Amino acid sequence: MTTLPSKPVLETALAHRSIRKFTDEAISPEMLNAVLEAGRAASSSSFLQVVHIVRVTDHELRKGLRAVGSDQRYIENCAEFLVFCMDFAKHKKVDSGVQTDWTEVTLIGTVDAGIMAQNILLAAESLGLGGVYIGSLRNDVNRVAELLNLPEYVVPLFGMCLGHPAQDPLYRPRLPLDTIVSENCYKPLDSETLEAYDEVVYDYYQRRSNLDLDWSAQVRDTLCREVRPDILPFLQKQGLAKK
Repeated sequence: MTTLPSKPVLETALAHRSIRKFTDEAISPEMLNAVLEAGRAASSSSFLQVVHIVRVTDHELRKGLRAVGSDQRYIENCAEFLVFCMDFAKHKKVDSGVQTDWTEVTLIGTVDAGIMAQNILLAAESLGLGGVYIGSLRNDVNRVAELLNLPEYVVPLFGMCLGHPAQDPLYRPRLPLDTIVSENCYKPLDSETLEAYDEVVYDYYQRRSNLDLDWSAQVRDTLCREVRPDILPFLQKQGLAKK
């Protein structure tokens, strides 16, 4: 059990901000071990323990991953960079008859990775660290797998930068609680609420970056086009999501 002082979980969760600027201070081995143990303690579907984390300390590897990840400089200069992978190679070692090609198996892997990563980030933030998820590693998932020498049945899902914060960014306003939680049946998002939320988000981006951007525009920019079409072929090449 760690003796490191940490903030209460609710205070930590409600204070979350994505941190993209870090000091040069390293994360102590004790602190890093504590946050990784918090990840290891995460829930796991059917106790399959599907996640593998690659801790990237090699500078050249960091540079290569930065090139894949939309040239985000914090991939290279954060104290710790972790790549979260869905890993069924270990299960194939248990039994070669393990059927990884079901789509449900892929869902299990991605859900478990998200649960573990959030445990790690929450623990890190409770210790005064900051971090940000890097989904842009999937811009060229084949290249990431090559850089990290990932075998069949292993898929890089996302990265995480961790370090001591060198910024205190504005809180990014989320959708109102009653638009994401309903009782007994699904409650659709109504136009009036969407319009009001767009105004809130527009104001946030104006104050943060002087951008003319609201949530609806962000949705269109992300989803009204092809979204990483090489992901399914890569999953199938790795022995996943074939049926």
